[in-house]
Amino acid sequence: MKPHPEVGTFKPHPEVGTFKPHPEVGIFKPHPEVARRALEGPTPKSTMASVTGPEIERLIQLLAKLPGLGPRSARRAALHLVKKREQLLSPLADAMQVASERILICDTCGNIDTLSPCTLCSDPKRDDTLLVVVEDVADLWALERAGATAGRYHVLGGVLAALDGIGPKDLNLDALIARVASGGIKEVILALNATVDGQTTAHYITDLLSPYGVIVTKLAHGVPVGGELDYLDEGTLTAAMRQRTAV
Repeated sequence: MKPHPEVGTFKPHPEVGTFKPHPEVGIFKPHPEVARRALEGPTPKSTMASVTGPEIERLIQLLAKLPGLGPRSARRAALHLVKKREQLLSPLADAMQVASERILICDTCGNIDTLSPCTLCSDPKRDDTLLVVVEDVADLWALERAGATAGRYHVLGGVLAALDGIGPKDLNLDALIARVASGGIKEVILALNATVDGQTTAHYITDLLSPYGVIVTKLAHGVPVGGELDYLDEGTLTAAMRQRTAV
């Protein structure tokens, strides 16, 4: 049998296997207006005319600097104060003026009060043998709200933070050593935040107080790692104080 003369032979079409892209393919030509804007840079945002006077705008700007308040929240707060001028705005202004004139920092513990020594340091019912060391006044107030301890307090004014340039000389450590060295204190509780800087400060204070023969303890693990005392509930703070352990 003779195969067909065309069987077994392959003749591709002359155009098959060749690729000729369109002349415009792969070439990007932006719109002239887009190119002009790219060269000129971003257009400055148009400023809308203020709907209030400079006094109210200054009030809004100052409120926006408070923790937890942004521009919108500050505007709502300012509007509420203006609406409640007699019931809220005027008494608040008077209270802030009095606070600005009378608030002091306690020479003994570093607490904020209108007298020095502060109310806590002047309280004869508190335990003089127990000293609670905290980072900030907010932590002191948090422990007092919880009623977790009846001891005395000492505010460091911060924690050791090498990245932020905060060293031992920037903290209220000299006064702490002086209080312990004066005698009468049997236990020092390091109620510092469970952060890297807080724990570093706790170890540093432990080494400083080792020559004085006092018991140094720290808060139990009821405080979550990375947590801050000012944001914890009273139950967690109380449990942490009761379950403190030796360093």
